[in-house]
Amino acid sequence: MKHVLTYLTGLVFGVGISMSGMANPAKVINFFDVFGTWDPSLAFVMGGAVVVAFLGYRAVFKRFDSPAFEPRFTVPTSRVIDAKLIGGSAVFGIGWGIAGFCPGGALPAIGTLDPAVLTFFVALVAGIFAAKFMMQRTARHV
Repeated sequence: MKHVLTYLTGLVFGVGISMSGMANPAKVINFFDVFGTWDPSLAFVMGGAVVVAFLGYRAVFKRFDSPAFEPRFTVPTSRVIDAKLIGGSAVFGIGWGIAGFCPGGALPAIGTLDPAVLTFFVALVAGIFAAKFMMQRTARHV
């Protein structure tokens, strides 16, 4: 049942990303082009997602002590703003602005087999492994 619910959650997310146009890199790039062909729709999609997530977290945490298929909720607790967080955010934002894809928007678009999406996905996976390698290497030298 856990896998079925995980699949359905991903399906709803993918359909939402696709229906909102956020799997279209031109729409995302136009959001960042404030002095050109600016398209504010991404702000409305993100704002709507934030409101739904905020209300959903409040309702779930108020009603349930633990999730259905795990012993406890796993929620980030750190409020530290460090170089790793800022650097990762900057790399994410730069990549998003250049490619027009974020990982969440690219995953549903993989099914199109568009070479740009596949190239982004390969670069995403390579970046994940490169970051992991660098973090492990840095940890050994501390």
